[in-house]
Amino acid sequence: MRSYLETKMTKEELKKKKISAISLGCDKNKVDLQHMLFWLKEFGFEIVSDLDEAQIIIVNTCSFITPAKQESIDNILLAISKKSNNCEKVIVTGCLPQRNLIELQDALPEVDFFVQIKDNEKIVNIIEKMYGVVPSKLSSNLGRISTFSSGYAHLKIADGCNNGCSFCAIPRIRGRYRSVDMKVLLKEARQLCDDGYCEIILVAQDVTRYGFDLYGEYKLVELIEKLSKIKKLKWIRLHYCYPELIDERLLECISKNEKVCKYLDIPLQHIDNELLKSMNRRLDEQQTRELIKNIKTNYPNITIRSTFIVGYPSESAKAFKKLCEFLKQNSLENVGFFKYYKEENTKAYFMKNQVREFVKNIRLKKIQNIQNQIAMKNNSNRIGQETEVMIDEFNQECNAYIGHDQFNSPDVDFAIMIQTPLQLCIGQIYKIKIVSYINNYFIGEIFDESSK
Repeated sequence: MRSYLETKMTKEELKKKKISAISLGCDKNKVDLQHMLFWLKEFGFEIVSDLDEAQIIIVNTCSFITPAKQESIDNILLAISKKSNNCEKVIVTGCLPQRNLIELQDALPEVDFFVQIKDNEKIVNIIEKMYGVVPSKLSSNLGRISTFSSGYAHLKIADGCNNGCSFCAIPRIRGRYRSVDMKVLLKEARQLCDDGYCEIILVAQDVTRYGFDLYGEYKLVELIEKLSKIKKLKWIRLHYCYPELIDERLLECISKNEKVCKYLDIPLQHIDNELLKSMNRRLDEQQTRELIKNIKTNYPNITIRSTFIVGYPSESAKAFKKLCEFLKQNSLENVGFFKYYKEENTKAYFMKNQVREFVKNIRLKKIQNIQNQIAMKNNSNRIGQETEVMIDEFNQECNAYIGHDQFNSPDVDFAIMIQTPLQLCIGQIYKIKIVSYINNYFIGEIFDESSK
């Protein structure tokens, strides 16, 4: 790492620098970056999207699994390569320096500073010191600079995790679960709505655990109820509801609150009892099946999304087959799959009976094919339905608008494509009719030109 006092200049000279950022990883990580960009802009820096224009490049990294780490390294090297042009400083933030600081400092001396997560709020001071400028007083304002244009924004309601799943390094990277004060969240949500966002996606490693560390009881439903009173807010969506804390009160809230998307993201990971126990998951097979049955029977308007791991240590052919059968039996609407990666500093890293790589690949492809057939049937059944769609972008290649509805989360689930001569507004909600399902897209037609 280079010396802080490598360069000296005045504060006004420093403010003329342009900053660009590379945003990687989960939505929670992106929120962290958006806060940092706000503080940087508030100081006086110009934020630009083109890396070649920037004198300072921030790479906000992810290190959840091996491919994410490799993507982070590749982007750090990309930023470093810009030093032959206009770039003067490369700063690395996010989970990677939190997890592998010493190794990164040794391997990438071209990086000017590695920022650990606890120091995100000091990003302005860090840059000032790098240029020999006397540090300013840290801003207490909380705002966001969005890294993309859309009608939705993520609201990070907590950081860290207490669940201790055997395959996951998040608790070691992010620490124990820490809820954000409800008053702070409501203030930020109101500001996001004033800025034009009409959908707020609540994100945390586990949103169902929200509030217990601050208030001694779970407060997710109360938070949702208070958010619902914001007039400009149209949709509230929940991401990552751990199954053991999904109760009737939460299900009633999702099902009946008009502003809450009828959508529940439940990371189940597997269905085999032995593997669930080894993963340190809280629900066993029977409890998991009962939860899904309860939702599908008593709350049929709620769409379920889940994620599963294949190739976890000791996953037998029998256990994998059971997972495949579970998917066929329950016909979940949106499902993602992860191949197990052996991550250091996790319990599963040291387990025997690691599944061979080629077996993981075969199982991943097979289970994806099974879910593709399920999705094809589920989505074809929606043809003829009327739904409300939020417009996310205009795709030049398709010459069509791309959007999402309450039952599909943006960027992760099935999108809706609308070809129309009408001029639709990004971030607005329109009534459409689904007329077909082609190549993993719903095709919709506008039948109400007025937006909400």
